[in-house]
Amino acid sequence: MSYTHFEVKDALESLTVLIDTREQDTMNLRRRMKDFPHWRREKLNAGDYSGEYTVEGETHSLPVSIERKMNLDELCQCFTSGRERFQREFERGKAAGIKMYLLIENADWSKVFDGSYRSRLNPNALIASILAWSIRYDLQFIFCKPDECGRIIYKILYYHAKEVLEHDGESGAEGEGISKAC
Repeated sequence: MSYTHFEVKDALESLTVLIDTREQDTMNLRRRMKDFPHWRREKLNAGDYSGEYTVEGETHSLPVSIERKMNLDELCQCFTSGRERFQREFERGKAAGIKMYLLIENADWSKVFDGSYRSRLNPNALIASILAWSIRYDLQFIFCKPDECGRIIYKILYYHAKEVLEHDGESGAEGEGISKAC
């Protein structure tokens, strides 16, 4: 279906960030939420953040999910002691046809290469896991500062919705969506 410029604009203005109920209610979460014009908490099948928009009176879930980690130590834990649970999260996303992002705060590649984190996970093992999972799950890794996190989450969802709306769903609009409620 093709939408007019005005329908796309209205749909993007309706974009609602969906925040998983398991995302802990912290000061940092509240700071991130200030970057979202519209948001709602609900249980998501995978990840911590997703989105939905309304066009022509119908609400559409975005086939995209963003998993957020506060630092490399939390990521290391997910690749070691929490690996099976973490893997199931991405398996669910992949099975549902959802584009997955992994957003890691307080991190960059130099910290990964240098092993600048508290975990005893070897930097080469962390690099191997990051790159293998990015291939296996078509996973996009994004490093950021905590104060950038909310804006990055919103921009990922906004531009994913824009692509779906402007290109007749070629960016995955036919996916099952991530929201448990939809």
